[in-house]
Amino acid sequence: MSVDTKDMEIVHRAFRRESRLFIELVAAVAPGDTARAKVIADHFRIYRLGLKNHHEGEDELLWPLLLARVDLQADIVLRMEDQHERVSATLARLDTLVPQWEAGAGADERDALVAALADHRAVLLEHLDDEEAELLPLAADHLSEQEWAALGDHMVASTPKLTLLTLFGLVLEDANPEERATLLSVLPAPVRGVWRVIGRPRFVRHIRRVRAA
Repeated sequence: MSVDTKDMEIVHRAFRRESRLFIELVAAVAPGDTARAKVIADHFRIYRLGLKNHHEGEDELLWPLLLARVDLQADIVLRMEDQHERVSATLARLDTLVPQWEAGAGADERDALVAALADHRAVLLEHLDDEEAELLPLAADHLSEQEWAALGDHMVASTPKLTLLTLFGLVLEDANPEERATLLSVLPAPVRGVWRVIGRPRFVRHIRRVRAA
């Protein structure tokens, strides 16, 4: 029986959306508006940690298992590893440019950051599209439910709890009702309660600040 990997596609949807919005949000910041720059930079750091932990989970838990179990399709897994390195290189560039822009919200720094964000998004989308088309079918056929679930466990263990609530809100944002119900159903009842009482209201306040026009 194949493993259901749909949850990965829902997570990818959030990364696609946020990587697009960062370009628009940074470009719209007036020179010198350091308060606005800080809001967006703080949100970028949440996104950056989520993407880093997501990819590290795959590096540690997904690729080794698949390489041990596939033969003719090993090139797909190796390509994923190479794409992760390219995404990491774009993030390293952003790690330099985001603080430079945040410090003074200068126009030149803003424009350099927008260009780097566009480069990051192009590399990221190539990877996400390729992963969904080529890698997820392999994972569905060659991993157990427990092995697939370990990716989520890794994310939870690697991420500060308040940051995790924000990332969960980002993933739920574009999910349809059925997808939302599925994602919430796998959470223990106490965690669902924390999301309703603390996480969701906190996420709404956060994302309104980030997306404020």
